[in-house]
Amino acid sequence: MIYVIGFLAQVCFSGRLLFQWIMSEKAKQVVSPSIFWLLSLLGSYLLFFYGWLRSDFAIILGQLISYYIYIWNLDIKNEWKKIPRPIRYLLIATPFMAIGYMLNEFQDFIHEFFCNEKIPLGLLIWGSTGQIIFTLRFVYQWVYSRKRQESLLPLGFWLISLTGSCIIVSYALVRHDPVLILGQSTGLIVYIRNIRLMKHPSKGGF
Repeated sequence: MIYVIGFLAQVCFSGRLLFQWIMSEKAKQVVSPSIFWLLSLLGSYLLFFYGWLRSDFAIILGQLISYYIYIWNLDIKNEWKKIPRPIRYLLIATPFMAIGYMLNEFQDFIHEFFCNEKIPLGLLIWGSTGQIIFTLRFVYQWVYSRKRQESLLPLGFWLISLTGSCIIVSYALVRHDPVLILGQSTGLIVYIRNIRLMKHPSKGGF
């Protein structure tokens, strides 16, 4: 069941990239469709619980950083308020409840996530570094978009995505984590394609 949750999250993340890729190819430029952000939010919600169940702090950290940026992008696209209010409240409150639980059980949390014999400290730092870099792409995207008051996916977003993804794939290979391997490997193609499309918009193929 834990892997089912993880794979469902990766289906959402892969789906967002597939939709974004197809719509960008049609437009002959990189676009930021609403479905990208909806699937991002759903995938993040599921992957957060997957990381919790796997006692993997690197995964949880990555989701906490980008979670509310997904909501911001949905809001600026006027899609956030279309979600039923009870669901919106639940989506906003869940990370706060999780953080509250961690603080309440702080010693158990530290022991479970940072003294995990299955994940050596060095590997945890490497994986967390990858997650931080990978997630910073959304911080960059948010700052870039906020200045222009519209949801955009600039070149820097895809370059940061490619760097962070490569680190996470190497972490996942050591961890023998099929969810992360599958999710990150499929994204590499889209990142490279979007970088090429932004640098050479007139070229239709690889």
